[in-house]
Amino acid sequence: MIEIKVPSPGESIVQVQLATWLVADGDIVEKDQEIAEIDSDKATLSVSAEESGQIKLMAEEGDTIDVGSIICSIDTSKAGEKKIVEAIAAETKPVAEKATEKNEIVENKIQQPNIEPALNISPLAAKLLKENNMTESDFVNFFKQYRVGKKDVGFFLSEKENLKADTQTPQQSNSWGGTRELERKKMSLLRKKLSERLVAVKQETAMLTTFNEVNMTPIMEIRKKFKEVFKEKHGVSLGFMSFFTKAVTEALQYFPAVNAQLDGNEIVYHDYADIGIAVSSPKGLVVPVLRNAEQMSLMEIEANIKELAIKARNGKITIDEMMGGTYTITNGGVFGSMLSTPIINPPQSAILGMHNIVERPIAVNGIVEIHPMMYVAMSYDHRIIDGKESVGFLVKVKEMLEDPARMLFGGKEGVEVLLGI
Repeated sequence: MIEIKVPSPGESIVQVQLATWLVADGDIVEKDQEIAEIDSDKATLSVSAEESGQIKLMAEEGDTIDVGSIICSIDTSKAGEKKIVEAIAAETKPVAEKATEKNEIVENKIQQPNIEPALNISPLAAKLLKENNMTESDFVNFFKQYRVGKKDVGFFLSEKENLKADTQTPQQSNSWGGTRELERKKMSLLRKKLSERLVAVKQETAMLTTFNEVNMTPIMEIRKKFKEVFKEKHGVSLGFMSFFTKAVTEALQYFPAVNAQLDGNEIVYHDYADIGIAVSSPKGLVVPVLRNAEQMSLMEIEANIKELAIKARNGKITIDEMMGGTYTITNGGVFGSMLSTPIINPPQSAILGMHNIVERPIAVNGIVEIHPMMYVAMSYDHRIIDGKESVGFLVKVKEMLEDPARMLFGGKEGVEVLLGI
């Protein structure tokens, strides 16, 4: 008999929440099989069986448990029973299947199944039929013998039109609500920690937001022209996030305060850019970090974002992969957001918010033209970053995005260099 204890998800974490059992009490588990998922205030981790045997669960889903506490035990004397049961089932299955098939053939020869007509009948109507010892078949047979009149045809035609309108025009579903019932669920540690951090940011920082707009035509033309070549050579798609990440890392060189953090009475400046990319996951918003993003090419940025996003959505992201960012980018545009004020991700001092792209009329050299435009917003801590720096930084990002080849490499061949093709 061995005991399975809650592993430590990371330094300073003393409690976790048992999110989900992946096995049932009494199951036979194999060594290294994942048996549970636990939520900390930073990530979701899985717990694996240390040995094979029969498991006994000692905690409930939703329980808050101290790190190091016992959550289950495994009776190792029962190891191997699962394989024996599976082997017996595999041997007897063909016989059982043949017997079933034989029985079905005999039954079909004896009698045909009594198939009830498929009626869209309400529960109340079904109850009334049952109370009067009637079936749906009796109901249908009655109408077969019923003499249809003018009024019946009129009713049929009107109801047919209503049914047609209902199928063509989406109606609000009434499959939920109306019961006046309540449901209570424990808030996950991840959600609780996120709530605490967001409230702390609003209370403890002098947060302001500056806005601008970006003409996305140059980037969209680059993607249209080179996306197939880029994907063929690098194996990843050419998205917008890599352009924004690259523009941010370049702009941070001109405005180091945007990349700085407060530590007590000191301001810590970073000679590198660890960019956090906000990703929506089933457990909530997580922010994996691209280390030394200032040294990455567009291909490397796209590949790393894809890898981290898949890990986050599958609940496999680690705490180390989410710690230590110096600046964050969040993209509300994928959900249709036109404009928002993102909240700083502490202890960072600024965050850039991307939004959806909408074609709008703008003045270009005195002429009104239609272009795909995006509003961008940067929230920043005014204790570290002055208004001049915040506005200047966002303008620099805008300039690089609207002329990426010249701003990043200063030449006509800059696009090919930028894309690495």
